[in-house]
Amino acid sequence: MTVYVFDGTMDGLLTAVFDAFYLKEQPEQLLAEGDALPLFCDHTYHVTTDEEKARRVWTGLEKKLTREALKLISVSWLSELRELNTPLFHYICKVFKLGDISRNFADADVLDVTNIARRVLHEQLRMKQFIRFQKAKDGTYLGVVSPDHNVLPIITDHFQDRFNDQPWLIYDAKRHYGYYYDGKIVIRVTFEDEAAVPFDLRNGKMDADVLSDNDQLFQDLWRTYFKAICIKERMNPRKQLQDMPRRYWKYMTEKNGR
Repeated sequence: MTVYVFDGTMDGLLTAVFDAFYLKEQPEQLLAEGDALPLFCDHTYHVTTDEEKARRVWTGLEKKLTREALKLISVSWLSELRELNTPLFHYICKVFKLGDISRNFADADVLDVTNIARRVLHEQLRMKQFIRFQKAKDGTYLGVVSPDHNVLPIITDHFQDRFNDQPWLIYDAKRHYGYYYDGKIVIRVTFEDEAAVPFDLRNGKMDADVLSDNDQLFQDLWRTYFKAICIKERMNPRKQLQDMPRRYWKYMTEKNGR
C-alpha cells in the first residue's frame, strides 16, 4: 500500500495530486501529518507543499469543472474533517483522468465529498439563522460563534449585504479569528491576547462597560417576546433540538440571561 502524507493544507493536497501524476503513482490514502499510518503500508511519500504546483493543479480544475463543482470542492474543504482528505484527493485525480465527474454520485469519492460539502452548507445556513448580535457603545455589533465547520468565509457576504450600514464583528471563538466590517470593507481579524478582549468567548456576552446603554433592554425585550409567542400546548422539545441544536444555545440571547 502506498500512502502520501501532507501538511493538512489545501495547497498541500493539490501538490499531492501534482506529485502523484508526476511520479505515476496511485496512492491508496492521503493522510495529514500526525495521522496513524495503516498497518499494511509498504511505501510512504511525504509531500512538500509547493504553491506553484498547487496553482497549476487548480488552474487545471478550472478548465475541467463547472463553477458549481469548483465551489463544492472549496466548501467541502471548510469542513476541516480529516476524513475528507483521501476522497477529495481521489476525486481530483479522477477529474484529470475522466473529466467532470461531479454528478456521478455512484462514485464513492464524489458522494463523500458532496455529502461533506452539504454538511458545511447546512452549518452555513444555521449560522445565518442563529448569530445574535450585541451593540457596543461605539456602535459596533458583535456576534460570537463556534461552528462545527469553518463557515465564516462563506457567511460574511450575507451579513455585509444585510447590515451594510453598520459596523460589525463576527468572531469564531473555536478558531480564534473573525471578520470585521467597517461599513465599507470586510477584513479578517485576530487578537494577540483573547483574555483582554471586552467580551466572554465562552458565551459571547459583551462586558457591561462597553455594552450599549440600551442593548440590555433590547435583549430583555427579545427574551420576553420569545417566551410570549411560545405556545406551551404545542411545545415539542425533540423538534426544537432538531431545528436549533443545543450547541448553539450558549450564544443565543433567547436561551441565556445575563
